[in-house]
Amino acid sequence: MAVEEGPRRTDGDLLSSAPALVRLAATAYLHALGWSVTVSVRTVNGALRLVLTGQGADALGHEVREQLKRLVGVTDIEARLGRMPEPPSPQSNDNGVHVDQLAVLKERGAELLARSAEVDGEEPAHPAYELILTSLAPDEARILRLMCVEGARAAVDVRTWRPLDVGSELVEQGLSMIGREAGTRYHDRVPAYLDNLHRLGLIWFSRDPVDDLSAYQVLEAQPEIQKAMTRAGRARMIRRSVQLTAFGLDFCKTCLPLDTAGFLALRDEIAPERA
Repeated sequence: MAVEEGPRRTDGDLLSSAPALVRLAATAYLHALGWSVTVSVRTVNGALRLVLTGQGADALGHEVREQLKRLVGVTDIEARLGRMPEPPSPQSNDNGVHVDQLAVLKERGAELLARSAEVDGEEPAHPAYELILTSLAPDEARILRLMCVEGARAAVDVRTWRPLDVGSELVEQGLSMIGREAGTRYHDRVPAYLDNLHRLGLIWFSRDPVDDLSAYQVLEAQPEIQKAMTRAGRARMIRRSVQLTAFGLDFCKTCLPLDTAGFLALRDEIAPERA
């Protein structure tokens, strides 16, 4: 029994169907391109990382790696990476200090120790004194000179009075007559002056009162303290003091003219130069 053959397509039939075939091929290409773009966007970072570093080669497979390398044009990446010198990794100690920086610090420390062993060497003053002088206001120099010549100064805190101090509140802190006694130009800046002197390590705020208790009687009669006591209602005053540190005392003796005659002589000497 003969099998009936279907109609054969002639070259003319193929040519006539060419536009449809082209459209079909174009559609398939676009679908494939869109899929590949989507996959590339999702995986390009991971794929490139695997290709460039060689990590995960078992997962990708040798053939996939080779195709990806040809796709991105890095077929000789291993050879090029092999020729590139590895940058030196910064080394740090346990405290996070760079080794080079640590070596410089060690060298400077060794230099200090070597200088300390010199019996003939003499340090005229602490190296920080010059920097401290540039960080002082003129009024602050007056305060330091006062405290060096006349000693610690009286200060008080004003608090509200409560039984056993339960719920007591601080109304004013560190009230003193240091500005007036030193003859400062800007009395309202005295609290800031004292904070700066404390920051520089020249003074400290002691909880102990001064030996001369009559200084508190004069201080407590000042108008600003009376106003603070009025605001507190039932007030309690805590007597304290402001004193020079050992560092501050040495600074004053080294850098400031303490006797009146010497101070006036230096002032008269400096005045023509400023004019």
